[in-house]
Amino acid sequence: NMQNKYLPEGELILSEKNSAAFSSLSQLKFAMESKEILEGYVSLCDSDLNLHVDLGAFHGIIPKNEVAYSQDGSNPKDICAITRVGKAVCFCIESIEEKDGEITAILSRKNAQKRCCEEYINTLECGDIIGGKVTHIEHFGAFVDIGCGIVSLLNIDSISVSRISSPRDRFCEGMKIRVIVRDIDKELHRIYLSHKELLGTWEENAAAFSPGQTVAGIVRSIEDYGIFIELAPNLAGLSEYREGVYVGQYASVYIKSIIPERMKIKLVLVDSFDSDIKPQKLKYFIPPEIKHIDHFRFSPDVCQKTVESIFKSDT
Repeated sequence: NMQNKYLPEGELILSEKNSAAFSSLSQLKFAMESKEILEGYVSLCDSDLNLHVDLGAFHGIIPKNEVAYSQDGSNPKDICAITRVGKAVCFCIESIEEKDGEITAILSRKNAQKRCCEEYINTLECGDIIGGKVTHIEHFGAFVDIGCGIVSLLNIDSISVSRISSPRDRFCEGMKIRVIVRDIDKELHRIYLSHKELLGTWEENAAAFSPGQTVAGIVRSIEDYGIFIELAPNLAGLSEYREGVYVGQYASVYIKSIIPERMKIKLVLVDSFDSDIKPQKLKYFIPPEIKHIDHFRFSPDVCQKTVESIFKSDT
């Protein structure tokens, strides 16, 4: 299964197979001959930008020109090496050098990434649902490792239907998520991701609520005509405007009505308050066995307005 062979960096390091490869010289040589992709922690980036990797009883070095693979043939920037320190990296063992009883394995992250691109990433199509890991967060989106440290952008608008001020409202670094291949730029060798389609349709989310309930939500946007309060990542309702309420606050709201024909939930704001609740565990409505979708319709059939995503690869 290609899905599982090329995992985000940091996912292999605690596996038995990974530890076994560094348990003896014969195992190290076997891993080299079988071209196994392994992982280790980078302990140091030296002044020549070579990475030094902790392999238990052995020492590993990833030479500067083997730190990263770029499909367009450009040389990786120095920052690629520096930012790896203290983190797990993937690699293949290229050679083993024995000198004065010291054993050093010469490693290549570039070759591991090249294989990941050729055998997995370049075979992806728009609409494929894959696993990923959030590596870092900017105000405009989250960067997601989709295999062997190869990173794709998940734009803030594609994270959820409910508007958020920052990707940190949904994710934190190191979080494992599922994503959909939204777009593929074949010339630039870039993949763009989406996530909101996994968080359920309007109806699927609205089914958890009913009029007369008082529930918790998060204030997401304040307009002259009212306050949008998120009840779930893909579901928000509107309450009357009130002074002193601000974005990011938690709120308790009374549900007045749910109107599928207009995709609207009318709320009455009971209270708003500050809280330190971290992003909740996300609920995915598309089961893990489904690996591809061509189309996602967010809006109910009874609603005149159609909100949908269509995933098509250019052929």
